[in-house]
Amino acid sequence: MLTKTSAEVCPLCEGTGWKTLPAQAHAANDRRVTRCDCRLQARNQTLLAAARIPKRYEHCELASYTADFPGVHPSLALAHLSACKFAQEYDPRDGTGLLIIGKIGTGKTHLAVGITKELILNSGVSCLFYDYRELLKEIQNSYNVTVQSTELDVLRPVFEADVLVLDELGAVKPTEWVWDTVSLILNTRYNHNRTTIITTNFEDQPAAAANGSASVARAAARSETLGDRIGERMRSRLHEMCRVIKMEGEDFRQKFRSASFR
Repeated sequence: MLTKTSAEVCPLCEGTGWKTLPAQAHAANDRRVTRCDCRLQARNQTLLAAARIPKRYEHCELASYTADFPGVHPSLALAHLSACKFAQEYDPRDGTGLLIIGKIGTGKTHLAVGITKELILNSGVSCLFYDYRELLKEIQNSYNVTVQSTELDVLRPVFEADVLVLDELGAVKPTEWVWDTVSLILNTRYNHNRTTIITTNFEDQPAAAANGSASVARAAARSETLGDRIGERMRSRLHEMCRVIKMEGEDFRQKFRSASFR
C-alpha cells in the first residue's frame, strides 16, 4: 500500500478529512469538527471531471470572458454581468435557468461553461454539459442492440443533474422524435424544479405555422426561428423555465481567424 508523503498530507486535518472548529469562549471543551477544505476541494474536482465539459472549452471562465470576447456591443457586457450574477445568486430551490440567445461566435458557450465551473468549484453543485446534437446521437445509439447502454442510462444523469447545460439547442433538424425527446427532457427537469442553462443560435420567435398571416413565400424566405426548431409548446416551456439573455455582435471567432491571415 502506498502512503502519502508529509508534503501531500493536509496540515489542517492531517489526512483525516475533518478539521476542528475554533472553540468558543463559553465552550472551551467543546471540540466540534467539520469537513476539511481539502476534502471539499477534492469532491469539487470530481464533480468538475464528471461535468463533461469539452476540452475545447475547459479554459472558459467568467473572469476571462471580457478578455476573450472584447466586443463593443453593450449586450455582451450585460450578458456577462447577468451570468456572474446568476452564478453568485444560484439557489437550487428556485429552479430558474437561463436561455442564452446569440449569433455564432458571441461567447454563449463560454458564459455557460463559466457559470458551470463557478457553481461546481465554489458551491459544489453537480452540473452536466451536453451538446444538443451529441445528446440526441447518444440517445439514438442506445437503441442499437449491440450497445450496452439503454435510453434511460443516457437520460438519467440529464434528468437528475442539479444544473444541466444544453448547448446549441435547435441545431438538429426537427422531427417528431426530436420534438418528443426535447419535450421529455425539458418537461422532466421543469417538473422536478431543476435548473437548465440553454444556448441557441436561433432567434426566440414563433414558428412559421404559428403566424397565420404570413404568406408561404415569406415563411420560406425568412430565417428559421427557435419556434421552428423545437416547436411552440417547448418554446413556451422555456420561457417558464428560464430568464432570457440576448447577445448581439459580430462573430469574434471569424474576426480572429480573418485577422490571423492578414
